[in-house]
Amino acid sequence: MSERPLKALLVSYLFPPVGGAGVARVLKFAKYLPKHGVDPTVLTAENPSVPVVDASRLADAAGLRVIRARTLEPGYMVKRAVWNAADGSTKAGGGGSFLLSGLRLLLVPDPQVLWQPTAQWRLARVLRSEAFDVVFISGPPFSQFLLAPAARLWGRVPVVLDYRDEWGTVAAEYEMGGITRRWSARFLEPLCLRAARAVTTATPAFREALLARFSFLAKRTVVTLPNGYDPEDLPQFLPDPPSDRFVVTYAGTVFRLTRPSGLLRALGRIRAEHPDLATLLDVRFIGRVVETEQRTLADAAHLGVRTLGYMDHSAALAESARSHLNLCLLSDAPGAERIYPQKIFELAHIGRPILTLAPLGALAGLVGELGLEPAIHPEDEEAIAEYLVSQLRRFQAGVGVGTHTMGGSEKRFSRDRLAGELANLFRSLRDPQARRSITK
Repeated sequence: MSERPLKALLVSYLFPPVGGAGVARVLKFAKYLPKHGVDPTVLTAENPSVPVVDASRLADAAGLRVIRARTLEPGYMVKRAVWNAADGSTKAGGGGSFLLSGLRLLLVPDPQVLWQPTAQWRLARVLRSEAFDVVFISGPPFSQFLLAPAARLWGRVPVVLDYRDEWGTVAAEYEMGGITRRWSARFLEPLCLRAARAVTTATPAFREALLARFSFLAKRTVVTLPNGYDPEDLPQFLPDPPSDRFVVTYAGTVFRLTRPSGLLRALGRIRAEHPDLATLLDVRFIGRVVETEQRTLADAAHLGVRTLGYMDHSAALAESARSHLNLCLLSDAPGAERIYPQKIFELAHIGRPILTLAPLGALAGLVGELGLEPAIHPEDEEAIAEYLVSQLRRFQAGVGVGTHTMGGSEKRFSRDRLAGELANLFRSLRDPQARRSITK
């Protein structure tokens, strides 16, 4: 008789119809886990306070059981206005600064903590009425990790905490972060970790940093499970890009960790030194641009830079396929050396050339592993300009648009295979040896 499927409860504040890169990890796990003997149920927010939505992502969630709990957060625009006002009042020393800063201090470790009252209630209700084999909680937002102790209490079920990003880096570099990082990562993070049975991380560098920060963690319980690509998302063929201009595309959010300052300086250098080539450039930014970066990109319009706004996932991938060159950006910020963006896996499999701008670290190493062109430091405007000029001269000479094919090693990054690895981790938690604490 075949073994019964494991029942897994996947918790993610970000889930369709929410848009953006952070949605894909849990969505794709949920999509492919049934192929590997796991029956997933998803607990998510009913009315998430988020900047973008992407209804096209709902196709991957078809047939999944999804439980939605309301958050007490205001709409995203209201939330952002309050956050910005607190920043402005603090810097100006206005009379409202104390009240607004106090409000932000209550939202620890992030504004999504206002989802906790209903999420805790729904979690307790589900775990008391059904027998789950594992609870998988993916952050950010890291306030979700506060559900780990509750899962142990109500369901006596093993918990896996999933780090799509790092708690401290999110607090320091992402929107609506910063003020709570002084102590939330120091006190709340270890509390949540001690309630877990295992941890998954999106990069090996995340794993090593986590083990270095928390000496109580047993190495065997912290597993790297990278992001990847879903072949069903990718264009089935590569359309011809325009012949009258050289199209460079960045698809993703522009914020502190993807600030294109070095690229823009390189474009200015090309315009000054090679004006004939500069007229061929059509540099497109597809996706949300946070307020702090909007003026910079607007001022670069004379360099051939355009912002096209947010597109749904399939449309953005189609635009990448129609490009001569795609960009993968990562600023030289603290913690960035441990990150590789999810987008790199999809771009690698689309097959167009990729200009990777990243500091020495995880992403630079990954593009080498995948056989892509070496990464350039994001602030090395001379090297960036030199690379772009070489590509523009090829284009001007009528050389066909470049493509690349992947070898065999990249297949380990398929979403199907990664879901299988997660299923194996879930099964391992049935082993009596795995019932020991996450601590050494």
